[in-house]
Amino acid sequence: MLPLGSSWPTLYGRSTPNSGWTSGPTPMRYSLDKLTDRETDSLPNYRQGPTHPLALKRLFGKSGPVRVKLYRDHAAWCPYCHKVWLQLEEKRIPYVIEKINMRCYGDKPPSFMAKVPSGLLPVIELDGRVVTESAVIMALLEDTFPDHKPLMPPAGTPARQRADGLMRLERKLFSDWLNWLCSDWNHDRAKKQFEATMDLVAAEMEREGGPFFLGPEISLVDITFCPMLERIAASLSYYKGLYIRGQGRWPAVDGWFAAMESRPTYLGTRSDYYTHAHDLPPQLGGCAMHEEGVPVAAAIDGIDGRAWRLPLASLSATSLPEPYSPGDNPPVDRLEAAAKLVRNHEAVVKFALRGPGQPGPRPVAAPLADPTAIPALEHTAEADAALRHVAHVLLVGVEAKQVSPHALQTSASIGLSGKAVVSAAEYFRDRVGVPRDMRYPAARQLRAHLNWLIDNLRGETDVATA
Repeated sequence: MLPLGSSWPTLYGRSTPNSGWTSGPTPMRYSLDKLTDRETDSLPNYRQGPTHPLALKRLFGKSGPVRVKLYRDHAAWCPYCHKVWLQLEEKRIPYVIEKINMRCYGDKPPSFMAKVPSGLLPVIELDGRVVTESAVIMALLEDTFPDHKPLMPPAGTPARQRADGLMRLERKLFSDWLNWLCSDWNHDRAKKQFEATMDLVAAEMEREGGPFFLGPEISLVDITFCPMLERIAASLSYYKGLYIRGQGRWPAVDGWFAAMESRPTYLGTRSDYYTHAHDLPPQLGGCAMHEEGVPVAAAIDGIDGRAWRLPLASLSATSLPEPYSPGDNPPVDRLEAAAKLVRNHEAVVKFALRGPGQPGPRPVAAPLADPTAIPALEHTAEADAALRHVAHVLLVGVEAKQVSPHALQTSASIGLSGKAVVSAAEYFRDRVGVPRDMRYPAARQLRAHLNWLIDNLRGETDVATA
């Protein structure tokens, strides 16, 4: 058994599954008090505060009618939605959000399809007018809201001419990236062409002294490049073994990423390498793995025995497998992960139980998505208790937990229930998405602490079934 205290249901018991999350003199009660004490004053103010992926309405301290509605994808996979999202945040234009599935992971609602028969994202409504295509949307927002931090040089100036040329360079970079990423033909030639274009991009970053393309201030050029450079950095390390940042190959690119990661607008929308490595193939029709990418992919996927195991290495501008210039703050990152788990425990438990459940009747293109999956709800009590162990260890740490009365204690009699909980935890771990669920530093803490649970349970399960 895995004792959880007198008022917590044991992992394989049949007590009320949710009692230990919110009531009684239990470790989770202490955890909730800790969340209140340490986090209430700094909880994200979704309407007025820093950029946050859960926000559905952004006001930026302004009153009056909201003229813009943004339709973007639920999981924050779409790079074109990312561009418009960043522009709205940088210009601080009040807007509301409706999240729409991408076809590769779900159905689109009929109400959206009636407005946009193509179903393509992003879309905005400006004063009730439906506008599609990210480039058209971004130009329209610049023209309509000139008093909201102009992000492009004035028309007809040399600076504007250069900015327009850089937009064309972004399309060339995009083309050369996909040509290499999505094919295993002419690997060396495609790599050489991509690297030559990256040399041009880096040179343009330096031309005005950096750190941004047009100098010290962010512009629409940076916002246009940003989603692609983010996805290029993730995918080429994973599939080709090439790091475009963090290893000194292109110092201007390192400086540009550091400057972007200093902005709350970007950190609130930034994904991670793992999420992109798995969201790009269903969007692009597949990515071609090269042998040099295999060890990097193992680290990004957390199957190298180190990257998703405690103790986690520190994050930095040169950390591997993923650079992250803001660094990490493990106590705060663990708290963020625990808070999300505690507040959403019922939905998380049900979601995780898709692991030992049945595949859905309507599969989608994204392998890690199965919106119609049938969860194994008969294991709710066990999975609920196991995830409370994870929340507790996130809050107090492994050492403190394991010397407490509420230590994780497994036995060799777990049997099939243990297998179900391991499957649920693995399913959940592999589907923690950034930024949809939490920031990257918190996500890696959650993944590693889920592995702590899995490793403990799997060892006992193996003994029981040997």
